[in-house]
Amino acid sequence: MNTRANGGLMSVAGAAELIERGMALTIAGEASLLGQLPRGLWIGGTTPYFMTADGGQCRRDAVFVQCLDTEEVSVASYGKDTLANVLEDAPENGYSIIILPAGSPVLEVYAHHAPDFPDMFIKPIVGWVSGVHLDELGQSSAAVIDGRSGELHTDKAVVLHARLPEGSSAVVHAVNLFEPGFGPELTFGATSDSLSECSVDGAVGNLADVITAHESDHRLPLVADYCGTMVNVSIQSVDEAQGRVKLYAPVFEGVRYHFARPVADYPAKFMAAMPTYPGNLVFGCNCILNYLHSGLEGRKTAQLTGPITFGEVAYQLLNQTAVFLTVEHDD
Repeated sequence: MNTRANGGLMSVAGAAELIERGMALTIAGEASLLGQLPRGLWIGGTTPYFMTADGGQCRRDAVFVQCLDTEEVSVASYGKDTLANVLEDAPENGYSIIILPAGSPVLEVYAHHAPDFPDMFIKPIVGWVSGVHLDELGQSSAAVIDGRSGELHTDKAVVLHARLPEGSSAVVHAVNLFEPGFGPELTFGATSDSLSECSVDGAVGNLADVITAHESDHRLPLVADYCGTMVNVSIQSVDEAQGRVKLYAPVFEGVRYHFARPVADYPAKFMAAMPTYPGNLVFGCNCILNYLHSGLEGRKTAQLTGPITFGEVAYQLLNQTAVFLTVEHDD
């Protein structure tokens, strides 16, 4: 696996130089820093958290740049009413990178309906959910930026569509260390990220009551097998008085979920789970819940670097997962 040599954590001036050279980029950082960058072929999102070559860091004085492997690029923004077109606009051979603001209606649309978008799972799409410093939750809004105009959006997604030459291909990867573990089998009667009722081993129950009764660690997600891939749904909050649970992504109707097994020594397990892939690693991200709950500050996660995010996209919205994309070229 090869990383792009001219990306990584850098100053605003360093990122501006790459933009002015006409490079196709994704950039993560504080809104005030992103707003200083010149216009060009790039998209960005807000976060002060990064997985760097030196390990996990919170930096409010630098941006993280990922330099993309592509023959031709276009940048677009989508509101909740046009988001379903995102992959219809993508090239036949290439990939798309999407950034969505946390807490926005457009993220809700993507979370609930992306699996049904035209061309989903046919054309590669990866990305992440922008956020804010944890000390500013509820005070500041997550944002994305369209590098063509320099405009910040809190209610749109920005997407970079990259076309690849013949003989090249993009491959989406996700690293999820969680597996179904203890407790009952849970199913839900509707697709939702705010829940009360559920089916518990076939009987009517309440998810908040199940979590309380099993003394579940809220840091552990629900896990389900989505057509052979383990997918996490992370718990945001449990309101025992109201009997309601808020999730970071929706559970889907009829899918069978279990609480995850704990993961001991996440960085070591992550290193072991990262095989060597051919091609250029052009995009990567990791979830902030992994950063917080698995002690990633100052610790490396193999060759995967990029923004630490408030949700990840590998086709659909994921939680507590690391996502990356490689571009492979025929010799």
